[in-house]
Amino acid sequence: MHRTKLHQTHRRAPQRATRRTGCFLKPDSAVLLKQHPFVIPEFSDDIHHEVEILVRINKVGKYIDAKFAPNYYDEIGLGIDFTARDLQAKLKEKGLPWEKAKAFDGSAVIGSFLSKKDFSSTENINFELKSNGNTVQKGNTSHMLWKIDELIAYVSQYFTLKIGDIIFTGTPEGVAKVNPNDILEGFIENKKLFRIQVK
Repeated sequence: MHRTKLHQTHRRAPQRATRRTGCFLKPDSAVLLKQHPFVIPEFSDDIHHEVEILVRINKVGKYIDAKFAPNYYDEIGLGIDFTARDLQAKLKEKGLPWEKAKAFDGSAVIGSFLSKKDFSSTENINFELKSNGNTVQKGNTSHMLWKIDELIAYVSQYFTLKIGDIIFTGTPEGVAKVNPNDILEGFIENKKLFRIQVK
């Protein structure tokens, strides 16, 4: 089972929007275990939170057409892609892959999932991240440059999607450094899907 992370940010100004995206994989060891705190790794002094809508794949697929993508998932979730920003900057500078900054142990928070039937449209889902009770990231899937079904089609060009695979779909503005003792809580439509303590 792998976790696919799409590198896209949500648009702020439509006239400046671009369609470029990239992707990378997070291994199973990146998943933060339930009821465990997130421990800031010793190799970074600048870990950032990136809250993201998650999609869990429910059937095997390859070269999936976007119009058929809804058949490949029935749950929507929320998670965090923790990123070692200082390490990522060094890797970018050298033109190297980002996995060391993105796929380290515990870097993937996977919260609870909700049935897709709970939403009138997957293109209009509100979500947010609170840090110590204050909203720090807030988004809506309507602001995503690549819609969920388009992302599934895109990823499946390169990777066979298997049952249980989880796609992280990109983050809205507001990413910021986390600090010891922070409490991070994630919500979809005001339903709390995870609570994480930082250590």
